Amino acid sequence: MVGENGIRENEVAVELPPATDAGLVFIGRILTPWSTRMETPRQGRHDGPLCRIEIYEPWRQALQGVEAFERLEVLYWLDRSRRDLVLQSPANSGKLHGTFSLRSPVRPNPIATSIVKLEGVEGATLMVRGMDCLDGTPLLDLKPDRALFKPSAPPQPRDFQTGDDVAHSCKKAW
Repeated sequence: MVGENGIRENEVAVELPPATDAGLVFIGRILTPWSTRMETPRQGRHDGPLCRIEIYEPWRQALQGVEAFERLEVLYWLDRSRRDLVLQSPANSGKLHGTFSLRSPVRPNPIATSIVKLEGVEGATLMVRGMDCLDGTPLLDLKPDRALFKPSAPPQPRDFQTGDDVAHSCKKAW
């Protein structure tokens, strides 16, 4: 077993380029029962433990109307993850995978997303189930789950575009 930030056999790390500011602002923090990556679930479950998302000022007014949604998409910054691996061996399987083919928390920009079940709202705190991050993880953004969200803007012709007239570069080549 490899420790918190260890590297498994055959994994490949690269030297990180100098940091630049993307202008991200942490809008809150996520409170979970997990303090180490080893005890954190790999995927959150909607029947998992109750977790809390605290929203900081001045973003609290942005919660208005959020209680109308059953599920939310939570975007967060995995601040304690490695950022330098390009090839990884999940579960020490011996098989190598490129970082972009995995949902691993180890990535160049450790942005994670979870679809959570909203259990309640108490002031500036959301009670949710389905998180899979460490206690104190910085929050980047919240959105209604796109499967539930109905846009308020009128439809545009592109909204209904289908078939071969869509960009050919999006198609998988075998």
